[in-house]
Amino acid sequence: MIAKIGRSANLYGALAYNNLKVEKENGQILFANKIIETSNGQYSVGQLAQSFAPYLIANRNTEKHTLHISLNPDPNDKVSDDKFREMAEQYMREMGYGEQPFVVFKHTDIDRSHIHIVSVCVDENGVKISDKFEKMRSMNVCRELERQHGLIPATDKERSQNDKVFRPVDYRAGDIKSQIASVVRHLSNYYKFQTLGEYNALLSLFNITTEKVEGELHGKAQQGLLYIPLNEKGERAGLPFKASLFGKNAGLTALELHFAKCKTTLKDHPTKATLKAAVTIALQSTSNEQAFKKQLTEQGINVVVRRNEAGRIYGMTFIDHNSKTVWNGSNLGKELSANTFNDYWNNNIKPEIKKTAIQQPKLSQSNNNEDLPDEKPHHLFDFLPTEKHEDGLIEALGGLLPEAQGDDYEEQDFANKMKKKRIRKKQ
Repeated sequence: MIAKIGRSANLYGALAYNNLKVEKENGQILFANKIIETSNGQYSVGQLAQSFAPYLIANRNTEKHTLHISLNPDPNDKVSDDKFREMAEQYMREMGYGEQPFVVFKHTDIDRSHIHIVSVCVDENGVKISDKFEKMRSMNVCRELERQHGLIPATDKERSQNDKVFRPVDYRAGDIKSQIASVVRHLSNYYKFQTLGEYNALLSLFNITTEKVEGELHGKAQQGLLYIPLNEKGERAGLPFKASLFGKNAGLTALELHFAKCKTTLKDHPTKATLKAAVTIALQSTSNEQAFKKQLTEQGINVVVRRNEAGRIYGMTFIDHNSKTVWNGSNLGKELSANTFNDYWNNNIKPEIKKTAIQQPKLSQSNNNEDLPDEKPHHLFDFLPTEKHEDGLIEALGGLLPEAQGDDYEEQDFANKMKKKRIRKKQ
């Protein structure tokens, strides 16, 4: 179980965020400690806030007086409401907040059921409750709760690798925002890509595309991104979402910094020669697009082909999951540009490629199309099924990236808004 502790000066905002989940039937109040009861057991934000008012009035000089804690069991843990209540009470008691007023909310709008606790960190005399060694103490409490309640330990060594993947967006499954968030908030942490086109090629494996939007606000030019879900045919399958919903990593500014960094990193990257050789061999030894894709897929490489309405190929992108890098064909070499593939697959003009182009580095060219011997598969593939799929790795393997399943994008969005409010106050 993982605990996240947030502090702010906005008690009303924290209560409103959680109570909105209740009103939308995506959450419920599981437990209320030292909270004034209502006649019907239902609470408005104002009614909840009344119980904290004396503590805030007495507060002497603590700026960030509000605690917003989330307790997140492993997605595979089945935790009952009674067990959540018991864990919340014990956690608050062990952390020194057992005598404080607090409200425990359960969130059920994503696959990973979890709880949020809202409280204040000043006592009835307005004195701040000590937070020394808070992170260490919180970790120790979580380990104890895991032991007592038989939960899956939140350590990398003890978690099953099968739980560390996230999957393509399924527009029919609902909660599309959370599905998109679980991809776009983490993709740049794992993959290197140099342009928006390469980023879109990678996103397409997860049934997502992004579009740049430009406009003017208060006389100043503005730029941003929209994220759009796709169906299995690559067609739009829902309304677009602003990048700001998914955190700063998904925004245009952060991505442009990532592009610049990757251009430097990939300038003389050894993967380029290895990938170029693999693509060249596949091009020489296959006669059609399907066979070409199949051969590269078996080596851990996805191929994204972009066509216009007339069917002409205008873009080729290669995604090497072994090195987690994304390359436009023209960046690998002029002979691997979109024109080459369009001439071959659409006009049956087989490309003439010099043999010297594939001599470095040395590769196995057996009839079985074995994986490249000099490039060992990344450990990411160790836990994935061995079944192959000629249309692409993501579809065949069910997911690739670790540590992202079940993220609560709304929680992050709320935290970002709280930060912005604090910055405005200081100004």
